[in-house]
Amino acid sequence: MIRFLTFTLLAVSISANAATSTDLVKSTTTWDGHKLPPYSLVQPEVTIKEIIIEPGEKLPWHQHPVINAGVLISGELTVHTEEKSLKMKAGDSLVELVNTSHYGENTGKVPAKIIVFYLSEKNQKVTVIDKTQ
Repeated sequence: MIRFLTFTLLAVSISANAATSTDLVKSTTTWDGHKLPPYSLVQPEVTIKEIIIEPGEKLPWHQHPVINAGVLISGELTVHTEEKSLKMKAGDSLVELVNTSHYGENTGKVPAKIIVFYLSEKNQKVTVIDKTQ
């Protein structure tokens, strides 16, 4: 009986402290509404980058040949394509563009810190500078 009572108290204690899980983003499209491309990988590689963009800094035009998503941890960031812009604030998440030229700029007063998750083929570049822009 004591064993049963101890087990029951332990189970109640664990369930009272259960972890929570929240989807920040779950999508089959990029932030500008385009469908994510299907692809398969021979040897998948996950890369997680912390990118810090200083106030007033504008990144060069670039593309991502792989699916990626990010969460803006702090600051403000505006992402631009030739047709659209997306303003982000701390806590916002996005599914990034694939094979579409874009750039980000920090128009805020504090560094913008974004954590980005990339899924690619092993040793594949996840960002390519667009020299045509």
